[in-house]
Amino acid sequence: MDFDAILEDVGEFGRYQKLVIYFILLPAVIPCGFHAYAQLFMAADVKHWCRVPELESLEDLELARNISIPLELRNEQLEYSQCSMYNLNYSDVLNNYPSVDDSLDKQIIPCADGWVYEMGTYKNTVVVEWNLVCNKDFYPTLGLVLLAVGGIIGNYIFGYLQDTLGRKPSFFIYLAIECVFGVATAFAQNYVVWIIYRFGVGFTVPAIMATPYVLAIELVGPKCRTLCTILSNIAYSLGLILLAGVVYLVRDWRHLALASTLPFVCFFLYIWPMPESPRWLLARGQFEKAEVILKKMARINGKSLPANYMVHLRRKYESDKLKQDLEKEKLRKYGILDLFRTPNLRKKTIIITFIWFTNTSVYVGLSYYAPVLGGDEFLNFFLAGIVELPTYMFLWPSMERLGRRWTLCMSMVVGGIACLTTFLVQHETNVTLALYCVGKMGISSAFVVLPLMASELYPTVVRGLGMSLSSVLGMLGPIFIPLVNYLGSDIMVLPLIIMGALLVAGGIASLLLPETLNQHLPQTLEDGERMGLDTDFCCSPPVRETKPDEDEKEKANCKDCNALCSCQMVNVSLNEDVAAAIDKNNEKIEFVVVRK
Repeated sequence: MDFDAILEDVGEFGRYQKLVIYFILLPAVIPCGFHAYAQLFMAADVKHWCRVPELESLEDLELARNISIPLELRNEQLEYSQCSMYNLNYSDVLNNYPSVDDSLDKQIIPCADGWVYEMGTYKNTVVVEWNLVCNKDFYPTLGLVLLAVGGIIGNYIFGYLQDTLGRKPSFFIYLAIECVFGVATAFAQNYVVWIIYRFGVGFTVPAIMATPYVLAIELVGPKCRTLCTILSNIAYSLGLILLAGVVYLVRDWRHLALASTLPFVCFFLYIWPMPESPRWLLARGQFEKAEVILKKMARINGKSLPANYMVHLRRKYESDKLKQDLEKEKLRKYGILDLFRTPNLRKKTIIITFIWFTNTSVYVGLSYYAPVLGGDEFLNFFLAGIVELPTYMFLWPSMERLGRRWTLCMSMVVGGIACLTTFLVQHETNVTLALYCVGKMGISSAFVVLPLMASELYPTVVRGLGMSLSSVLGMLGPIFIPLVNYLGSDIMVLPLIIMGALLVAGGIASLLLPETLNQHLPQTLEDGERMGLDTDFCCSPPVRETKPDEDEKEKANCKDCNALCSCQMVNVSLNEDVAAAIDKNNEKIEFVVVRK
């Protein structure tokens, strides 16, 4: 049963859909961004130096560091070492001060009595509380890696749950798990327990955004799906902006864990107004439940349905369901290997997956990198969220005029070049920040275009498999990218250079894909293999043009056909024998076109 045809009767994007999407589904996207990035500030790095008990009586901290801490080169600048100190008898140094012999050959040793932290920015972080510095400085990065690992596992499990139990119950299961582990985080007594709780939070992070998005797409007609995609991304960006305000106000990591979780407990109130997807209900054979939602949708949208509308709809549904059950035995089952059997489809699958990995890696990487970019980390994170909003202003017109391929390419290449250019101005904090924002705008645009383009490239029979494969492999990026950012502890712009190179490579690779704007969606594997065979590296595929006399001839032929059987013109390929059928007054008229 074509649910889009039903939506034409009850309303494709009426008052009902607007109320549900604007006041329920879009706010439901926000927890994803909060839980994905709050950990950056819980485990924020804080400047530290070796603690020297004998010098704690000195009021001049700069003098104490000058006496006890050696200088080392970091980011091409001399700074006090954070993990080493001079091996001196500091009691004698204090007794003889200020006459200290600087000519002595001072032995450098690791910190012996812990660390002193500069607590001007944060009241408390995981790093400070459990001394995750020096030989343990990888532990916060490991926390981000395990958060991403939990996301991959959870995305697979909850994707199955969403298709089995339904969109609505799945969302509240995600929300319950996320709230339990989010609150528990605030009461972790050691690093191991903390990281287990963060893994539990990461378990639901991608899924809790995907469900409201899928539900919004399934409630509206085809013409409004792109709008729902843009709105979901805007809601996600607004979530990052709100998080910037929360982390600015809450500087203690335990309080932050509660502040980024407890407000979303009120989302359990959505359990009454949030509808189940009627499209999913019909697909699962639950017509009675779908009927209740459809009637409510029509009533709120102001649509007047015939008295026997639902009776005829039920009959058609039962008839279609019986046909589908009979045809299921004849249908071929497709697997992931079908994406790689033929050369053209294999090429597109590899390229889409590579670009997906690139986009996910760089988007998450740039978001992670904002707080350590230099300057005010809260302002940087705020800018990283707010610069995404202007991209959605020109993104839709660009996709409609330039096409998907060039919009994707330009977004990635411009963003990549901006990241690469930071190498030339690495000591100019404001310029580096401006280039970083351009890079974030580029990757934000690409992140919207790619899923749409991928869904238009994969054939219908393997579209779900292709999208799942590319997105799951793309989610390896958040595991890989914290390790790249970890390299930036010594060379700040190195992660930006790596991410910039990935973006440029992905942008160039996108030109190897065919344009999908105004193209028919491929249905079969054969359609997918033929689509884009004539794609040039820099040009769109040629559009078939007919001469005026050919146009008139085709119209005349169709006119003759209409006189006989009132048919519509059908374009058929004569490269092989083709069997087709025309449905005329519910009767099947079969004909065969034979190659001459």
